[in-house]
Order: sequence, then structure tokens, then C-alpha cells
Amino acid sequence: MLNIETINQKQFSKISQQRTSRDSETYEEVDKDVQKIIASIRNKGDAAVFDYIERLDGVKLDELFVTDEEIDQAFKQVDDEMITILKEARSNIETYHKNQLEKSWYVNDQEGIWLGQQVTPIERVGVYVPGGKAAYPSTVLMNVVPAKVAGVESITVTTPVQPDGKVNPNTLVAVSIAGADRILKIGGAHGIATLAYGTESVDKVYKIVGPGNAYVARAKKFVFGDVAIDMIAGPSEVCIIADHQAEPRLIAADLLAQAEHDELASSILVTTSKQIATEVQQEVENQIKSLSRQDILAVSIAEQGRIYVVDQLNHAFEFVNELAPEHLEILVENPFEQLPKIKNAGAIFLGSYSPEPLGDYFAGPNHTLPTNGTAKFSSPLGVYDFQKKSSVIYYDQQSLEKANQKIQKFAQAERLDAHAASIRKRFE
Repeated sequence: MLNIETINQKQFSKISQQRTSRDSETYEEVDKDVQKIIASIRNKGDAAVFDYIERLDGVKLDELFVTDEEIDQAFKQVDDEMITILKEARSNIETYHKNQLEKSWYVNDQEGIWLGQQVTPIERVGVYVPGGKAAYPSTVLMNVVPAKVAGVESITVTTPVQPDGKVNPNTLVAVSIAGADRILKIGGAHGIATLAYGTESVDKVYKIVGPGNAYVARAKKFVFGDVAIDMIAGPSEVCIIADHQAEPRLIAADLLAQAEHDELASSILVTTSKQIATEVQQEVENQIKSLSRQDILAVSIAEQGRIYVVDQLNHAFEFVNELAPEHLEILVENPFEQLPKIKNAGAIFLGSYSPEPLGDYFAGPNHTLPTNGTAKFSSPLGVYDFQKKSSVIYYDQQSLEKANQKIQKFAQAERLDAHAASIRKRFE
């Protein structure tokens, strides 16, 4: 049962804190295993990788990389309609992300001085894609395409194998369409460690992106600093703001679409209408009966789902800004007028015909989003995550001479006489 609560402003902060601590599991045992895996791969390279694939994935491999023949075979296995859809989704994602591309700039406001910022792509990136029993071609597109737009020279995808030692054909087709350079048959923490440190046959990367289970997330946390990572994502979440005119059956469908991810997925409705709250509660009970993942949905809705009733729409936005949800749907009259009120959300979906799954697969904006309240200070994955910036400084002799004494004074104030000497010696 999806519980209904009537709340006021004084409760917003406390509820938000409770919601963002729902993934409070301790990771002591996971951390021990992950650290052991990382150390083993750093020390033993390929031999350790093959060993972990056999032990953890139950498959004995002779080769870590997917071959061209396997990719060709995958295209024969995936139906033409799905291939067309993947290509169209890729095009949408590419078109959207091209708007994020940053360019180098230089200014010459003073004679003899050039200042600027040089923007360059990260040279080597690794993309983790969950797999094994399921396939996530959307994850491939959302992580690889922005890297391609940024100009990354080398993109390596790593993903677990199926029991037959092969990668799911939908994943392989998506990787090919997205434009990654190579595919590794390595999942879990051993996949992250292989990307982070390299082996005899695998080049290390400079940044790792992509979602995964607890082992993947903790591995990313441990390798951070030796390589960059995108984020450590928590359980998925959706929040819907609805007024009196919203359709309960659509709200219920969207809450359930998020709840089916797993038992920790959070599905929240914030509404000004008690009638809407009651009708959505009933719709959820009715719709859940026809869905395939009923066991997961029952737990997720009962333990992580909630309907909050507030007294006015402005308070709904205030509360949601405190929650800072991963996905936020706005199902109210004139949603564009309400858009400026939203300060904290990973992705914002406006109106009844912009449901969250549209963003998951097809619209173009990235579906890799900040969770657990981190939208207060984080952004969706984008092209900017695959670019880096270098400051550029040029002074001619006359310009440096004008600043000579000021720089020396600064250095002396910090008792760094070598800094001062570096400037002074140029004019002795």
C-alpha cells in the first residue's frame, strides 16, 4: 500500500533527511572483497582478471575482448526495428549533447598580454555497462555518445558476460552504434579495477563512468584519485508534483515505472489535492496486479513510496527543492510557468506527455543523474564530464616588467623568496 501523509513546512527538512538516508547499508564485507580484487588485479594483471571472471561470473574465457565476428553476429540476432530505434535514440542524444560542447577561448584586453582557457577532451575513458542476466543498451548510448561528442580518442566499454561467455547482443549493437572503440567481457569490481589500472592486454583509462551494483559502486569509490569517476549513484528515484487537474492513472503508472527498478527505488507524489492522493493510491493497487515485477513493486511501494499532501503548490516546490530528486515530473496547469521555482532536480519532465521513461531512452538529455539529494550540487552526466580545461597565460617582457614589483611583494608576503627571485632575475 502506498501511504498518504499530510505534511507542513516544518517537516520538510526532516523528511528530506530521512529519504536520503534510505540506502544506509554498511559495506564492510563488500569493501573487503572489493579491495582484495583491486589489489589482486594490480599485482597479477590478466591472470587475476581471468580468474575472477571464472570464479565470480562462472565462465572460463580465453579472450577478454569482444571480437568483430561477435559484433557482426549480434547485428544478425537483433531485429531491424530495434536497430533503427537505437540509431534514432543515438541521434537524439548526440544532437542534444552537442549543445554542451565547450570551446577554448582567449582574450587580449591589454597589449602584450594573452589570457585564455584551452579545452581538451580526456584521452582515454572507460564505460561500465551492467549486464549478465539483463541488457541495458540505453546505458551504453547515454555514456558513450557524450564522450564521442567531447572528442575522446579512446573509449573502452566493459560489461559482464552471459553464462555462455558472450555479451548480450543488444548491448553489442548499442556499443557499435554509439561508436566505442572496444568492448571488454569483464563485469563487477574486477571490471572497474581493470579499467583503472590496466593489465598486460588492457590500457588503463583516465576516467570511468557508468552505473552498477554495490561492488561496482564501491570499486569506483576506491579507485577514485587514481582515475576520475562520474558519480556514485544511489537507488533510483522519481518525484511527481501534481495539482487537482492531473490524471491519477498516469501518476500511478509513472510511480510504478520507477518502483520496478528495485526494492530501494523511491517513488514520491507531492500533491495539493487529497482527492488526487486517494485516487492515485487506489490506481497503484490496481495497476500493480498486471505488472511482471510484482514482488519488487510491492516492497518498493510500501517501504520507499509515499504520497505527501501539502496545503499549496508553492509549498510543494519548496519541499521538492529540499528533496532534490533524480527525476522530477511536473503535472500541473501551466508547467512552464512553474519551471523557475525548481532549484534542485536531476532532470525535469514537464506536462502529462513527458513521462520519465521518455528521458530514460529516447528524448536526448542524459539519464545518468544525481541521486540521494546530490542534485543540490551535482549535474547530469554530460559532454563537460569528458572535457578538461587548462589555463593559458602569456605576458611579453614589457607587461611582466610592469607587474614585477607587485608580484615580488606578493611573494615576500608569503615568505616565498624563490618565487620573488624567479621574477626579479628576469630584469637583473
